[in-house]
Amino acid sequence: MAPCSDCLSVIVGPTGVGKTEFALRHAEEWGCPVINCDSRQIYRELPIGTAAPTAEEQARVRHYFVGTHSLTDDYNAGQYERDAVALLTELLREHKGDCPFAILTGGSMLYMNAILNGLDDLPTVSAGVRQAVQNEYKEKGLTWLQEEVRRIDPDYWNEADKQNPQRLLHCIEITRVAGEPYSKLRMKTTAQRPWRVHITCLARPREELYDRINRRVDAMMAAGLEEEARRAYIPLKEHGLPIPNSLRTVGYSEMIDYMECRCTREEAIEKIKQHTRNYAKRQMTWYRNSLHPKNGW
Repeated sequence: MAPCSDCLSVIVGPTGVGKTEFALRHAEEWGCPVINCDSRQIYRELPIGTAAPTAEEQARVRHYFVGTHSLTDDYNAGQYERDAVALLTELLREHKGDCPFAILTGGSMLYMNAILNGLDDLPTVSAGVRQAVQNEYKEKGLTWLQEEVRRIDPDYWNEADKQNPQRLLHCIEITRVAGEPYSKLRMKTTAQRPWRVHITCLARPREELYDRINRRVDAMMAAGLEEEARRAYIPLKEHGLPIPNSLRTVGYSEMIDYMECRCTREEAIEKIKQHTRNYAKRQMTWYRNSLHPKNGW
């Protein structure tokens, strides 16, 4: 049975579990659009490594926030929250029928949280500050990153994912810009939305999920992931432009390491598989800890 007509149907699950096809099948059944909440699928230059919906899949169902921006655009989770909430509010207003007015799906925990709970009103981080922090991390490594977060924001350190460099870098960037700890700026209340939420979490046995992840990475390489990473990275490097966070993620950071001769191609591929499996595990932990049972978990 479909959720009620004023519901946003949220489909979550670890990367590689099959969210895209599941969402497509139900969107066709219910006659509603799909809202992407994968932070990297927004960029038109990265369809292969982000497993973005194909042209054929997008022809089956209306999609939003897929391939809508360029890597050179200054787009972030705060802007996504504003754009997506405005769109969802309009879709709800126009909706007629007994089924959900939209399906929200994707693997970005930050973007998912932006829609479900709202984000903190944080200061904007300039490209210069971001690049300076990235350079320190590149030079000094993960141990420095962890110790720096512990030093400047012990409260955040106590709850942080200590193996997730992007989260630790974000803490340092915000703290340096604001002049006070990141934990002091975080919102304590949940944003109010004009819709109800029905959450479906997809899962598979671990061995099956890991096999799907490994095979998907092989398929991405065969489809041209290496060439896609080169097209995205080399022009930025040649022009001395900051490397966006979207290229410092799984699939692209390993390919960049290969291009910079820090590992072999085979090692890069194995690291992509390993890091993707690690990311899937972190996603499941976040879903268990952050999505309330009353919303359909």
